Amino acid sequence: MTENPFLTASDLPYQLPPFAQIRNEHYLPAFEAGMAEQLEAVAAIAADPAEPTFANTVVALERSGQGVFKRVNIAFHNKLSSDTDDGLNAVETEISPRLAAHADRILLDADLFARLDALWRRRGELDLDEQDERLLERYHTEFVRGGAALDAAGKERLAAINAELAELASKFNQQILADINDAAVHVTDAAELDGLGEDQVGAAAAAAKERGLDGWLITQSNFSRHPLLEDLKDRGLRERLYKATIGRGEGNAATLLRMVRLRAEKARLLGFEHFAAYIAADQTAGNADVIAERLAGLAEASVRNARREAAELQEVIDAEGGDFPLAAWDWSYYAKRVRQAKYGFDAEALKPYLELDRVLVDGVFFAAEKEFGLTFEERRDLVGHHPEARVWEVFDGGEPLGLFVGDFFTRDSKKGGAWMNALVVQSDLTGDKPVVVNNLNIVKPPEGQPALITVDNVTTLFHEFGHALHGLLSACRYPKTSMTSTPRDFVEYPSQVNEMWEDWSEVVANYARHHETGEAAPAELIGQWKAAGKFGEGFASTEYLGAALLDQAWHRLAPEEVPDGGDDPYAALVAFERKALEDAGVHMAEIAPRYRSGYFAHISIGYAAGYYSYIWSEILDADTVEWFKENGGLTRENGDHFRATLLSRGGSIDPMESFRRFRGRDAEIDPLLERRGLK
Repeated sequence: MTENPFLTASDLPYQLPPFAQIRNEHYLPAFEAGMAEQLEAVAAIAADPAEPTFANTVVALERSGQGVFKRVNIAFHNKLSSDTDDGLNAVETEISPRLAAHADRILLDADLFARLDALWRRRGELDLDEQDERLLERYHTEFVRGGAALDAAGKERLAAINAELAELASKFNQQILADINDAAVHVTDAAELDGLGEDQVGAAAAAAKERGLDGWLITQSNFSRHPLLEDLKDRGLRERLYKATIGRGEGNAATLLRMVRLRAEKARLLGFEHFAAYIAADQTAGNADVIAERLAGLAEASVRNARREAAELQEVIDAEGGDFPLAAWDWSYYAKRVRQAKYGFDAEALKPYLELDRVLVDGVFFAAEKEFGLTFEERRDLVGHHPEARVWEVFDGGEPLGLFVGDFFTRDSKKGGAWMNALVVQSDLTGDKPVVVNNLNIVKPPEGQPALITVDNVTTLFHEFGHALHGLLSACRYPKTSMTSTPRDFVEYPSQVNEMWEDWSEVVANYARHHETGEAAPAELIGQWKAAGKFGEGFASTEYLGAALLDQAWHRLAPEEVPDGGDDPYAALVAFERKALEDAGVHMAEIAPRYRSGYFAHISIGYAAGYYSYIWSEILDADTVEWFKENGGLTRENGDHFRATLLSRGGSIDPMESFRRFRGRDAEIDPLLERRGLK
């Protein structure tokens, strides 16, 4: 145990986890030591004979678990999501229910809750500032929602539900990764790859070689719409790829049905009509019916736009002599053709000007410097969680601020999608500075070739770095309310705002340069890109809303309403999906939800009944973009205001109050409706 790197604080800069020293066998002993350490501290708080005070109860509780437990927990879950293996999966299977039980031992401690509740009841007498008030409110809410007010039988049942849900979530996510790898499409005839660029073909060849296969291997992403569908000319391969993509998830059907049933039971136990109501009550939305009404209001216009787009695509098919109706595997391909015809834009023509490092350094980092005065220095002496993870030190006006870790390429050991994690949480209480990581899944180029990325990759880079900025610019007192610790329907807002800079003239002129010559991308091509971005909002909105409404439908069920599944849980899942989408008015055979239920990772990792958050956050985002445009755009003055009133505050005050301090009023929805063509 003395050699376990988690048992002492890291001596690396900013306490970056010592990944070079960490082995799989270190995790379980460290978890056990960390949980024991925290429980000892919590027991002392609960048994303190002194009257409860903010310092001896709330702050003491906040300090508990900040040592071994936090170090191992953060490092483990980052590694698990970005570079897992059988050993880590086995640790997850064992530790997940134990972590749930550990949390319940704290949340269901009657003596501890009595102290918190006493402070909550006389909070007006405690002379707390707004960060103190917020911390007390968050702890009290967390305990109540965690079952602290239940009777003994209720607590026992809730703990059993939480333990089983933790096991199921682990199983669900491991199956998603296995399905992504298993659903890769093997191609042996080069002619089928017609339409792909040289870099795409090379990446497919490298993927096949890595798995010991001849020919080419088209690996999967986590979405229902595979990015290569827009380029492949061979309709047969498009169909095969599409069906392989959306056919995933059968092995998760029984797991999903059980998760949904347990969540419904948990919500009822805690006094809520359904799990969607339980989640909404602690979000900025506040009410599940408000969410349902908002999504329904967007659905009709989105589908109407999508059907108009479908008619345009069918016209192209008919004009070219295609004797077939538009199918789901045709949409991306013909949408690209329409964009080219309408706007003259060809994404492949822009690709040579989008080299990963240049987009990152001269685009993403450049915008952060202009907006906030941040600068970045790559630290090749520091080791991340994987050899491909790169580390930058971040400076704020020349002063050390924290670390940014970028892990950009896809691999079989990484889950799909893109996300931000904190490796060290900023806190004035602990004195810790932020260390954040962005994970993406860009297809890795063949050895020696430049990493030329897609327009979608550019958007994702800016988006995830928006999350990173929310972490790096945090200036909060307490870890629990620091960085991105905000409601789910607020946390996507700063990241979506950061997307605005991807095609901002000053920024795009700095990064969109030819990877060989350094020549700037032609102004005409950039103009076509911006104009073409307005096409396809019907598809994009319908695809997203399909997933958001499906998530709500699953989580608005009472326990007895969840399909049993019987001998064929996948059939029950498919039938429920179809009816839910039809009832919501968003069923279109040509447009699958962005995620189907069996590979909908969000609903197993904290976004259950919360996938609506992206569109909810986009209301704030669109209104904020209008503010930046009205006030001069990419300037330090604007950035400093956004930072001081909102980004630096994390969840240390009510997030909507942060927005009002930034914007001067509540958010308005019109900018979002105009952006998405829904007015």
